[in-house]
Amino acid sequence: MCRRSALIEEIAPELLGGTLVAQDGGAHRQARDAIKAAFVPKGLTQAGIGDLFAPVIWARVQAWRDRGDVTILRETGDLMLKLIFSLMGIPAQDLPGWHRKYRQLLQLIVAPLVDLPGLPLRRGRAARDWIDAQLRQFVRDARAHAARTGLINDMVSAFDRSDDALSDDVLVANIRLLLLGGHETTASTMAWMVIELARQPVLWDALVEEAQRVGAVPTRHADLAQCPVAEALFRETLRLHPAVTLLPRRALQELQLGQRRIPAGTHLCIPLLHFSTSALLHEAPDQFRLARWLQRTEPIRPVDMLQFGTGPHVCIGYHLVWLEMVQFCIALALTMHKAGVRPRLLSDVEKGRRYYPTGHPSMKVRIGFS
Repeated sequence: MCRRSALIEEIAPELLGGTLVAQDGGAHRQARDAIKAAFVPKGLTQAGIGDLFAPVIWARVQAWRDRGDVTILRETGDLMLKLIFSLMGIPAQDLPGWHRKYRQLLQLIVAPLVDLPGLPLRRGRAARDWIDAQLRQFVRDARAHAARTGLINDMVSAFDRSDDALSDDVLVANIRLLLLGGHETTASTMAWMVIELARQPVLWDALVEEAQRVGAVPTRHADLAQCPVAEALFRETLRLHPAVTLLPRRALQELQLGQRRIPAGTHLCIPLLHFSTSALLHEAPDQFRLARWLQRTEPIRPVDMLQFGTGPHVCIGYHLVWLEMVQFCIALALTMHKAGVRPRLLSDVEKGRRYYPTGHPSMKVRIGFS
C-alpha cells in the first residue's frame, strides 16, 4: 500500500500544505465534501460556467485567426488564466499582475530553503500571501452577495452549509489549488491538442466535420456527448502527452514488486508516461489514435484517468477541464474553418520539450493558421 498525501506536503509544504492533495482520511473528506457539489456537471451547469467560458474562448481563437500565427503554449496559458480568473470576477486589466504572481508562486515547488530577499523562496511566499489575501476578499464578497451565481459563490455557499466546522484557511488554500492546477497542466494539454491537429491533417478534418455538425460551442455537460471527436482528442492528448509525468508515493508497508522487495517507508516515483505508452495497456501506444476512444465499447478505466487521479483523490476539477477542452476544440474548428484556414506547425516540437515538474512543449513552438 502506498500513500501520496503526506509525502506531497513534505515535498511542497509552502505551496500545497492544507490543500486536498496533501490530506487523507477525515480531513480530506471534510474539505472535499464542503466544495465538491460546485464541480459536478449539475453544479457547473447551474452556475452557468459553460456560458461564461464560451465567449472568452471565442474571442481568443478569433484573435489567433486575425494574427495568423501564435506561440502556442504562451497563448493557451494566457487563455487558461483568463478562463480561471473569469470564475473569480477578476478584471481583465488585472490579469498581468496575477500572471506574474502565479509564476512566482510556482517557484515554491523547487525553491531552495534559503529565505533571503530576492531568492525564489521569499518571492514565492510573498506571491502566495498576496494571492491568498485576494482570495479572502473574494470569499468575503461572495458571502456579502449570497444571491449571486457562479462557481466561487457556489463553493463558498456549499462550504458554509457544510456540517463540519472548517476555517476559511481551508477554503482559500483549495481555491488557490484550483487556480494553480487549472492553469499549468490544462494549458499544456490544450497546446498539445493544437500541435497534434497541426501535424495530422486527418485529425483536423474530423474535428471540423464534427464542429460543423454541432454548429455551436456546447455550454452544458449534457451537450458534450454530441462531440465525441473533441472528447477523444482531449483524452488521447492527455494519454500521449501527460502534463504530470511522475507521481510521488511512499510505501506504508513492505511491498513485493516483481523480483524486488520495497521496504516500508520507501519513497517511490510512479512514471505516468510509462503507463500512457505501455503496449500492455494500449495498442500501438506511440501512435496518436482517436479511434482508441471513438471505437471503445467499455467504460473509461481508472488507468485511463491516471492524470486525474483515482479513488478519493480523483481531481475535483475533472468535469470542468473536460468542458473547457471540448469548448475550445469546437470554437477553434468553427473559427478557422470559416476563415478557410487550418493550423500548421512552424517549429520543431521536440526541441525544448519539458517533462518536469510539469510536462509541456517548448515555449517557442509556433502554430500558423493559413
